[in-house]
Amino acid sequence: MLGVGVIGYGYWGPNLVRNFSDVAGCEVVSVCDLRPERRALVARRHPSVITTADPDEIIRDPRVDAVVIATPVSSHFELAMRAMAAGKHVWVEKPLALDVMQASKLVEQADRTGRTLHVDHTFAYTTAVRKVRELVQGGALGQIYYYDSVRVNLGLFQHDVDVIWDLAVHDLSIIDYVLPDKPVAVSATGIAHVPGKPENIAYITLFFESSLIAHVHVNWLAPVKLRRTLIGGDQRMVVYDDVEPSEKVKVYDKGITTRAGADMHQLQIGYRTGDMWAPQLDVTEALHVEGNHFIECIGRGVPTLTDGRAGLRVVQILEAASRSMRERGRTIELEASRCAA
Repeated sequence: MLGVGVIGYGYWGPNLVRNFSDVAGCEVVSVCDLRPERRALVARRHPSVITTADPDEIIRDPRVDAVVIATPVSSHFELAMRAMAAGKHVWVEKPLALDVMQASKLVEQADRTGRTLHVDHTFAYTTAVRKVRELVQGGALGQIYYYDSVRVNLGLFQHDVDVIWDLAVHDLSIIDYVLPDKPVAVSATGIAHVPGKPENIAYITLFFESSLIAHVHVNWLAPVKLRRTLIGGDQRMVVYDDVEPSEKVKVYDKGITTRAGADMHQLQIGYRTGDMWAPQLDVTEALHVEGNHFIECIGRGVPTLTDGRAGLRVVQILEAASRSMRERGRTIELEASRCAA
C-alpha cells in the first residue's frame, strides 16, 4: 500500500484527497494546510487522515511514499525539491514551477533521486482530450492546419500569476499532448485592467516548423464561461467544448478542395460539407484516471504521461509568452532542447 500525503487543502485539494482515497493501492495518510478551518474540514470528511500545519511533517513521515503538492505556484519548487530529497515521489499542481530554471532543476532532481515527478495537467486525462488526441495522431483529421482555443470567464483574479499562467496553462498542456509537433516560437499580447493586479486578458500565438499554427485566447473578465477549441485539418475538423454536458467532441467532415483553374497560376477553391458525428465518451472522472496512472507508474518505475519534462515544456512556453506580452508581442524563439519530448 502506497502512502500519500497532500500539502494544500484549498480549491483543488479536496478533489485530490477524495480521488486518492478511492484509488486502489494507495492510502491518504495525512493532509497539510496552514488554516485551522481547512484542517478541521479534512477531519470531518476524512476522520482517519492525520492533519498538520507543517509540510515538513508530511515530507519526513516514513509512512508517506508520495507527496501531492496543491499549493500556490510560488511554493512548488521548494516543497518538491525537499520531498524528492527525502526520497518521496511527487505530484505537483500546474504549472510545475515559476520559471524554466526552477522547472529544470526539479527534472534534474527527479532524475538524480530516481523519483517520479508528475505534473497535474488534468485535461490530458479526460476522455474528451484523449479522443481528440486519438483523432489527431491517428490521421483522421489529415494534416493539421490550426488549433484555436477560447478559455474565458468572469474571475477568479489571481494575485501571484497572470491569466496566461492561470488559464492558458491548460491549453498549452493539451497542445503538448495532442499535437504531433512541438512549437518553435511564441508571441503574446495582453493587458491588465485592474490596478495592482496582473494581466487579465491575453492572446497567445504558437508557431511551428510546419504550416500548423495555434492560437489561445484567455480572459478573466468575460461575461460568460467559454471552454471551446477548434482543430482544423485538411480532411476533417473537430470542435471540443468542455462546457457541453454531452457531446463534448464533435467531428465535422468539412473542408476545402483545390484544383487548378484555367490559368495554371490560379487555384480554384471548392467547399466540402459532410456529416457530423459525436463519439461516445467515458464519464470516468479525469482526476481518478490520473491518480491511478500516477500510482501505476510509480509501481512500474516509468514516467507518467505528464511527467516533469512535459511540465518543463509547458513552463518554457508560459515564461516566453509572459516575456513576449511584456514586450508587446515580440516573437520569442523556444529552445528546441527544452521543448523536445
